[in-house]
Amino acid sequence: MLACQPVIAETLFGHHPLTAQARDAFVNDLIKKMTLDEKIGQLRLISVGPDNPKQAIREMIKKGQVGAIFNTVTRPDIREMQDQVMQLSRLKIPLFFAYDVIHGQRTVFPITLGLASSWDLDAVSTVGRISAYEAADDGLNMTWAPMVDITRDPRWGRVSEGFGEDTYLTSQMGRAMVLAMQGRSPAERYNVMTSVKHFAAYGAVEGGRDYNSVDMSLQRLFQDYLPGYKAALDAGSGGVMVALNSLNGVPATADSWLLKDVLRSSWGFKGITISDHGAIKELMQHGVASDPRDAVRIAITSGVNMSMSDEYYSNYLPGLVKSGAVSEMEIDDAVRHVLNVKYEMGLFNDPDSHLGPKGSDPINTNAESRLHRPQARDVARKSLVLLKNRLETLPLKKSGTIAVIGPLADSKRDIMGSWSAAGVAGQSITVLQGIRNAVGDKAVVRFQKGANVTDNNGIQAFLNLYEHAVSVDPRPAEKMIDDALAIAEKSDVIVAVVGESQGMAHEASSRSDITLPPSQRRLLDALKTTGKPLVMVLMNGRPLALVKEDEQADAILETWFSGTEGGNAIADVLFGDYNPSGKLPMSFPRSVGQIPIYYNHLQTGRPYDFQHPNKYTSHYYDAANGPLYPFGYGLSYTRFTLSEVRLSSKNLARNGSINASVTVTNSGKRDGATVIQLYLHDQTASVSRPVKELKGFKRIFLKAGESQTVTFPIAINALKFWNAHMQYVAEPGKFDVMIGLDSARTKNSVFTLL
Repeated sequence: MLACQPVIAETLFGHHPLTAQARDAFVNDLIKKMTLDEKIGQLRLISVGPDNPKQAIREMIKKGQVGAIFNTVTRPDIREMQDQVMQLSRLKIPLFFAYDVIHGQRTVFPITLGLASSWDLDAVSTVGRISAYEAADDGLNMTWAPMVDITRDPRWGRVSEGFGEDTYLTSQMGRAMVLAMQGRSPAERYNVMTSVKHFAAYGAVEGGRDYNSVDMSLQRLFQDYLPGYKAALDAGSGGVMVALNSLNGVPATADSWLLKDVLRSSWGFKGITISDHGAIKELMQHGVASDPRDAVRIAITSGVNMSMSDEYYSNYLPGLVKSGAVSEMEIDDAVRHVLNVKYEMGLFNDPDSHLGPKGSDPINTNAESRLHRPQARDVARKSLVLLKNRLETLPLKKSGTIAVIGPLADSKRDIMGSWSAAGVAGQSITVLQGIRNAVGDKAVVRFQKGANVTDNNGIQAFLNLYEHAVSVDPRPAEKMIDDALAIAEKSDVIVAVVGESQGMAHEASSRSDITLPPSQRRLLDALKTTGKPLVMVLMNGRPLALVKEDEQADAILETWFSGTEGGNAIADVLFGDYNPSGKLPMSFPRSVGQIPIYYNHLQTGRPYDFQHPNKYTSHYYDAANGPLYPFGYGLSYTRFTLSEVRLSSKNLARNGSINASVTVTNSGKRDGATVIQLYLHDQTASVSRPVKELKGFKRIFLKAGESQTVTFPIAINALKFWNAHMQYVAEPGKFDVMIGLDSARTKNSVFTLL
């Protein structure tokens, strides 16, 4: 067998046209050459780490037991493992290398929720292109991104990874990210293949508790939760990561209806499906598999092509095939998908296609020259949302004395956010640094931490479980506040940087209480007593309940976790060098008791009228109703006004379209950008329809005093929905057209679908 190696290698590598026909012929021929063990080896995706040290991986490669690897992010390590395949394995089938490149690889951009706040598809594309460039430059071939899970529960820790609560916005941004990262082909030197996640409906876990169950109607699933995945796949995403949750009682990893009927048969997906980390083992915990062998049988027959980070496929598939419980045809089908994506990645043309020539590896993997700081700063500025600005507290003057206070003000790690890939905390610009960079010697900047992120010992231990993520100041809480007050009272303005550490808004970091931690609330209470202007800079990975803080602060700037250049971007906005234009991609509740709260809820028979309250209506009697800040909301340093809506016709033919237009005027004194948003509402339908749904948006820039007409075309596809019989239809009748600067305040008109 060993004597055949050179011959096999010659037949595998060469110039292979990147067409479906050439791919299928090549892969079919290769599968015929493979033993059952080699086929099963291709279905294993392993993680480099303590459980799989490099020597163990070398042995697995030699035996053909590895198809792909993740958590290796440097060219020398990747090159070594790919070389081992070429030297040790019989068929020399290349590995592909994957990583969680979600909002940047080495240059860290704002978290995905922050990207969504830009409402700027060009900005999202910039992030996708640079992320792919840096990932490919490290030798990676695939990323576990974008995450397009719709979520309406801010208690869920993974809110930070997604684009928010809205189906349309998420679909548009997910599509833009896939197109940017994959480019014309994932085989090109600086492109990577995407693996959209988590399929499906992971963002709807009950109670916002990670890994929990999802139970929903097919109508809601297809109307609200599936379109984001479909948009990413239609854009060409070559991979799908299967979700950890169960859907209507069936774990996604065991759901043949989801993975075969919907994904493959209905949507025509041709790429690879990959389990989430350890998900096949977890089928036993879900209670749908009796033992490991049963779990493997269920997963492979349900349509999970590749097993992430467990040995189950390797251990149990040979016996399952031998017993007839799994057919070799089913194995071949899974292997074909793995080999197809490797072919599309160009690995059979050149296994080192993303590594470059030997000797070209960077001398310093973390070199400053590898970063893309100007783009990171620009995107971060666009992601910031001005929530409040009483009496034009902002922008600040670059003079006097500024007190910068807060546990997150000088945290290089936290400003990067969760899933910050290969980003180096030491290269981040904190808010304190950004402010000092902005004012130079024109103002005095004093800093005190003021409080720990949390004083709860249990939470501190949880956050530091896998990395030293949170530094705890040993000073007594009262001493920290006193030291903060000492500089605050001698300053002209206070900038309080508060919120969550990045570990509080992460996988497995669901929260039952989404207010600021008590340590930070006490700090704000103390700072308020000084009577000095109080600017609150929020750093967080989810909407928070901020009723009291909204009353206390003179200005509030939502910055999320804004990345490598976050501090400079935040300072740009604080001092007016950049006019904020971000808009919220999720509603901010007043309390956890309002959750779920989202703008496009269904109509009810007894709606609450804010202007004319009535007891027997749908509302809470013990608190103000509606969100604290609505979806699509965000202020500017200037003022934008909208004309009434003009329709090109009052009637829409089923095969035609109409235009809805408004004239937008910058009636303030500063140049600035804003986002014009189009919402539609079906007045009468066969099933209750949402009170409004986002169907279009445009980001525009206007100079002070300038006006521009913004036009949205409306065609029948924007009016379709899944009815009670699961038919995708548009029903005739009247539709409200709403155009505004957010979802709550709009200019309205009506047209009729004939």
